[in-house]
Amino acid sequence: MALYLTRFSYTPETWARLAKNPEDRRDAARSYIESVGGRLHGFWYAFGEYDGYTLWEAPDNVTMAAVSIAISGGGALAKFETTVLLTVEETLEALGRVETVGYRPPGA
Repeated sequence: MALYLTRFSYTPETWARLAKNPEDRRDAARSYIESVGGRLHGFWYAFGEYDGYTLWEAPDNVTMAAVSIAISGGGALAKFETTVLLTVEETLEALGRVETVGYRPPGA
């Protein structure tokens, strides 16, 4: 299964609702990914450009895209971005294939 890092920011309305009724959103995040055969590896809040980060494992990109669309379409988030993470082994395999690409820089 592939790993995915998501970065998210809540809307001001979501923060207001959470301030009135605090809840552990890890449970919700876990249920979303487990419903499609994945796993939540971590959930963190942060200072800065994003309010939080999650580390997910999902069967494939289409499955994670479905989770991302469902969450971002729910209206509670101002921003939601997903990054596919590669293992060291996958990166080494990609590096081994670089020479087969035949890239030519512009103007060369």
